[in-house]
Amino acid sequence: MLITIDGPSGAGKTTTSRLLADRLDYRYIDTGALYRGVALAAIWTGLTPDDDTALEKLCSTLKMEFMPGEKGLRLISNGSDVTDQIRTPEISMFASAVSARPVVRHFLLDLQRRLGREKKAVFEGRDMGTVVFPDADVKFFLDASPKIRALRRYKELKSVSSQTLDAVERDMRRRDENDSTRNLAPLKPAEDAIRIDSTDLSVEAVVDRMLTVIENMV
Repeated sequence: MLITIDGPSGAGKTTTSRLLADRLDYRYIDTGALYRGVALAAIWTGLTPDDDTALEKLCSTLKMEFMPGEKGLRLISNGSDVTDQIRTPEISMFASAVSARPVVRHFLLDLQRRLGREKKAVFEGRDMGTVVFPDADVKFFLDASPKIRALRRYKELKSVSSQTLDAVERDMRRRDENDSTRNLAPLKPAEDAIRIDSTDLSVEAVVDRMLTVIENMV
């Protein structure tokens, strides 16, 4: 099967997707990392997120792939491991901005669909079930309360950022607004997505619920 898990930041998509893929012996694809990879390359080259001509040229020079590492999959961009550099608040906001640009989405749409051809994969993102893989075998939309999502993201960022919890929540709400109101591929559940609220659920409980859905479809 090809399985998609969409949802906002801090909903638990990454941990859930990894565990689900592990339980199924599937590949795990973090599509948000690809947008962050583009954002990092744009920042390194001094681009602004609204310069479509420069972004299109940049994308034509980017070769991104996932490689296994000791701590899970690593994002390799033009031969360099950028996995750790893309997990900062600055990259998160820049990635949200460039993800609204058609030239970037077109570039990554082709890449993501190539990655999905062999199926047996769990794709995590924001528009996997609505745009990238509208015919996915199973679609989930994972959400949680804004307070819980902010707390989760704050704990994730502590080792790489000095942001306060309040600042993390403000950034998250701003990104939620940007992602859900953009004209191109807005963040929203697919009509046939199974919605799960993870506010009061452990990761294991969420994955168990997903596995039950999947098993009932086989």
